[in-house]
Amino acid sequence: MDALKPARASAVRTIAAALALIAVTLLAAACGKEGSPPVKGPQPEQLPHYQVAQDFELPDSPTWRKARARGHLVVGVKEDQPFLGEKDPATGAYTGFDIEIAKMMSASLGFDPDTIRFVTIASANRETALQNGQIDYYVGTYTINDLRKRQVGFAGPYYMAGQSLLVRADEEDIKGPQDLAGKTVCSASGSTPYQRLQREFPEAEAVSYDNYSICVDNLLTLQVDAVTTDDTILLGYAAKVPDELKVVGKPFSQEPYGIGVPRNDNALRFALDDAIEEREADGDWKKAYDVTLGLSGEPAPKPPPVDRYPAD
Repeated sequence: MDALKPARASAVRTIAAALALIAVTLLAAACGKEGSPPVKGPQPEQLPHYQVAQDFELPDSPTWRKARARGHLVVGVKEDQPFLGEKDPATGAYTGFDIEIAKMMSASLGFDPDTIRFVTIASANRETALQNGQIDYYVGTYTINDLRKRQVGFAGPYYMAGQSLLVRADEEDIKGPQDLAGKTVCSASGSTPYQRLQREFPEAEAVSYDNYSICVDNLLTLQVDAVTTDDTILLGYAAKVPDELKVVGKPFSQEPYGIGVPRNDNALRFALDDAIEEREADGDWKKAYDVTLGLSGEPAPKPPPVDRYPAD
């Protein structure tokens, strides 16, 4: 990378210092006396507990039978999306709304959610991980679309998001996708937002990485002008450092989040469809949202209707 100009280098040092101060503040909050500001993010004691289905059987699902034989489910997730799917580097614990959805599904399938083995899978590798049996199902801002349905199955959707833009807090030139001409815009490799960026906004300079966290790091260090993906993901990042980042414009797509399953395992797909509707009806869905995505300040929306598309 070219050497930064003095003004840019100074700005980078300022941002780095601000992030360091935030980290110290959060650490102090975690260890501070009663009344200290809470650390942002889901708190373990606030997370819902999900009733495990007793005597549940799904013999028509080869995926479920293998999981039953091993004694636990293996679930693919993201690890770098605040309030959605985030991994604590110190403890290895995963938290977020998608993680809670995965736990609900586990309980509905008869498995204690505490036994789930979570595996981080990058966006570009999701279909392969499901096809080769590396994971039993995937919950990680996984947009349902017809192209992906040719490769994997989808339960849901369990949430409706929309593509948006994340920029630095002092950015004045970018107010929406109409302002991306000549701008460097980052997204995740293989993701729907990255494909839309290339297809619908060719005047922007599109760059991609395996993880959105790398895009956000590059945004903070002035290497890209914006990050684009689903508004839910971007709100999480902005909520972490509200003095440095902001989400601009209105969502310019609809992104129905589904649970990815092996393509021919319709028994598992339909069982998860049932579980999503049941967890929405009994209040577990909203409880999970309120203590995860709800921390971004956005109230819980109405869940989208489940699409029980027929088996091939």
